[in-house]
This record gives sequence, C-alpha cells and structure tokens, in this order.
Amino acid sequence: MLAILAASCASFPERHPQNTDLIFPKGERITNDNFVGNVYLQQLVSPDSLNNTQVGNVTFEPGARTKWHYHPGGQILLATGGVGYYQEKGRPKVILRKGDVIKCPPDVPHWHGASADTGFVQIAVTNTQNGPTVWLQAVTNEEYSSPVP
Repeated sequence: MLAILAASCASFPERHPQNTDLIFPKGERITNDNFVGNVYLQQLVSPDSLNNTQVGNVTFEPGARTKWHYHPGGQILLATGGVGYYQEKGRPKVILRKGDVIKCPPDVPHWHGASADTGFVQIAVTNTQNGPTVWLQAVTNEEYSSPVP
C-alpha cells in the first residue's frame, strides 16, 4: 500500500508540473457575471445542517476580480499565492500576498481579486448562517486602478 502511495505521489509533479506550488486544485472556471476576468473555484467544504461554513480555493488570473459584495455572516480570506487586492467600501485598497489574512466583517461591502500583472490565490471561508453572499455593482476601472497608499 505504501509503495502505491509513494509511486503516485512521486509521479504527480511530472504529470502536473504547472501545479507544483498549489495547495488545492485550481477548480472550475466561474462563468457567472459576479466576476471580471478568469476566476476559478475549487469548492472544499459546502455548508450543511451541521456547519454553516463554506470554504473554497479561489484562483484569480491577472486583472480578475469580484464585483462589490458582502456576506451577512462575514468572511475570512487566506492569501496562499500571488499578489491580490482587497478593498472595503470607503477605505483604501490593500495589497495581499501569500500569508496575509483578511477578516471581512458581516454586511460590509468589499471586493477582492488579483493585481493587474500577477495572479492571486486565496482560501475563502464564508459563514452562511445569516444568508448567502449579496452581490452589488461592478468594481470600476478607477476603483481597481487606484493607487495603494
């Protein structure tokens, strides 16, 4: 049994050399209109009757981002790769890098995504107890391109 595991683990980098730094699979491309650019989701945990938490690995290609939105139960973002942005309504945009953690308060409009020239990967931990994500307007090019203080 251990020989089988060792053989399959040893062959993974050869079959998927572009994914050697990924913690979780890239997932499927998101095709709804709540995102700009190419964004991928690998659902890791779905909420159920025992736990109201949704966890997903989200990969943003350069320039990709969410619309403005909020979570009635809040959200936590764990940056795992690349360079990204996060902005709450009325506050300056911040840069996110691997190891950064953002705690999105409940009902606070915000957006997040990749920088213009570098992709970004995050784990999104969302509390769904008080309802689903509420999607708002698109992030304007001015908002996205605003300088980081």
